[in-house]
Amino acid sequence: MEKTLGSNQHRALIDFLIHQREELSMTQSELAEALGEYQSFVARLESGQRRLDVVEYLKLAKILQFDAKAFLSDLEKLD
Repeated sequence: MEKTLGSNQHRALIDFLIHQREELSMTQSELAEALGEYQSFVARLESGQRRLDVVEYLKLAKILQFDAKAFLSDLEKLD
């Protein structure tokens, strides 16, 4: 299996999450607080240095107000 960090799908996921956060006028610190994490957690995620697990993804979908299933369907098409 190829590494996923830096892949087109990983980059698209990160870009989407950043866009969603910015659409809500939310800072990295505010998102981190909602996640119960430090700001550096969000910074590593958004810079592509960190993978996102499924549970974290679902929590982000709720906080950032997007349909987790619909976005995954779109992301799958990039493969």
